[in-house]
Amino acid sequence: MSTQTEVSKESLLAELTAEHRRLDEQVQILERRRSLSPAEQAEVSRLKKQKLLTKDRIARLA
Repeated sequence: MSTQTEVSKESLLAELTAEHRRLDEQVQILERRRSLSPAEQAEVSRLKKQKLLTKDRIARLA
């Protein structure tokens, strides 16, 4: 693998890791609330799906 490809892969891994962390923080903030509106529940579900997709992409690159 070339050095440029390794740098690109590391950069993408760093971006995906940061995205995963950001999604996790958003989920935690919403889940701390006593109750969630239907829209907020849908948002939590969407965030969790996105977080899982991001985790899968990280696993494929690692």
